[in-house]
Amino acid sequence: MQFFRVGVLALMMCTAPTAFAQQSGSIQIVTPFSRATLPNAGTGGAYFSIANLGTQDDILLSAETPVAEEVQLHSMAMDGDVMRMRQMPDGIPVPAGSTVVLEPSGLHLMLVRLKQPLKEGETLPLTLNFEKAGTIDLEVPIGSIAARKAP
Repeated sequence: MQFFRVGVLALMMCTAPTAFAQQSGSIQIVTPFSRATLPNAGTGGAYFSIANLGTQDDILLSAETPVAEEVQLHSMAMDGDVMRMRQMPDGIPVPAGSTVVLEPSGLHLMLVRLKQPLKEGETLPLTLNFEKAGTIDLEVPIGSIAARKAP
């Protein structure tokens, strides 16, 4: 299975080089995107895949952006018939040889107390902090308010 994941990632690298935003060490950020927000929205989200091409596990510890007072790492899961969002204060694990997907209605970054609206067609500056890979700076494309993938 690990060979399959790495093979798929290699194929993606060959066919869509613009889909990769940044890499640090063995961590590669794939297809980042955010969604436009309404003018007075207090929160927004950021989504992407984290590919760990190395042999050591890593952890996304935190993130920051100048357009929000705080960035929280969140999970969403069903609790009976209710979808619950929970903050992940210990970070998001990224096992060696795997890809972790942050997406709407799943793992994601919550941008809290936005200082300005997120506007479609613009980019969101975002810094990711990993336990082993260190810091990765991104310019995240902002899609429509209903975007489900990178624009």
